[in-house]
Amino acid sequence: MKMNLPNKLTLARVVLVPVFMVFAALSQYGQPGHWPLGSLLAGIVFAVASFTDYLDGNLARKRNLVTNFGKFADPLADKMLTTAALIYMVVDGVCSPVVLAVVLFREFAVAGVRMIAASKDKVIAANMWGKVKTVLQMATIILYYFASFFAPADAIGVVAVGTQALCWAVAAVTLLSGFIYIKDNVGVLRD
Repeated sequence: MKMNLPNKLTLARVVLVPVFMVFAALSQYGQPGHWPLGSLLAGIVFAVASFTDYLDGNLARKRNLVTNFGKFADPLADKMLTTAALIYMVVDGVCSPVVLAVVLFREFAVAGVRMIAASKDKVIAANMWGKVKTVLQMATIILYYFASFFAPADAIGVVAVGTQALCWAVAAVTLLSGFIYIKDNVGVLRD
């Protein structure tokens, strides 16, 4: 299978995940060994990877390059990127493990429905609510990493509380999008 540009951008996002993870791990926000440049670099890499999500979908639709591979790989690349970031945010103490559990539960449920659909030769693309969820997750993560670089050392509490609030908003939208996804595709489960 020859890869088109949107699919190459999706794969680039997957490749950027471990790069982001290195900088996120070195950042250690709120710890005595906090490396502010690590936060900035993690934020930049995450923002670039997030932008590839916008580009690949836009190009695929505008140039009629939508493929089954892209419908499957694009949301998977998003999940890899955002889940890795949320794990580091839990480690940094700015995101509740409950939020991470909600996100993972939704992603496993949606992946299960997609696998059932795939076994019936159907491909289910992401819906609008899944896209809203992804944009909110990405915006929260980008804001956290840039805030942890630019905020003064005595603003750790403000950054943490603000990020916690955004993470809970992510959890709420994630639950809503998962419910809508399952409801809209319940026919796949019945067949």
